[in-house]
Amino acid sequence: MSTALVIEDCLTDMTVFTIYLQQGGLNVLTAQSGEEALAKIDSHQPDVIILDIVLPGCSGFEVCRDLKSEARTKDIPIILCSTKGGKMDEFWGLKQGADVYLTKPVDQEELVRVVKQLLKQ
Repeated sequence: MSTALVIEDCLTDMTVFTIYLQQGGLNVLTAQSGEEALAKIDSHQPDVIILDIVLPGCSGFEVCRDLKSEARTKDIPIILCSTKGGKMDEFWGLKQGADVYLTKPVDQEELVRVVKQLLKQ
């Protein structure tokens, strides 16, 4: 069974994403900050990451850039998920290495479909 890491500081969004992904058949790990996520990835490497942009400490953009620059984590698909829905935000997120950019609120079917599609690649 594949494992997703949800990096989200809003407990409501984290809970919703966790439920969506578990109903889609995935194991779910969670982190509330970039620093916590990086520590978790060291001990439990996920198969896919759902990453908020606005986080305490380092931003989701920074986390994405760091993960994509490391040989050990560069191939983990990253879905940036944010309330920031502007074209420039999406452009910048994809430029940091994200595989997909989704705007909140995220549709359950879309999230699960995107995750499963990335896991097949």
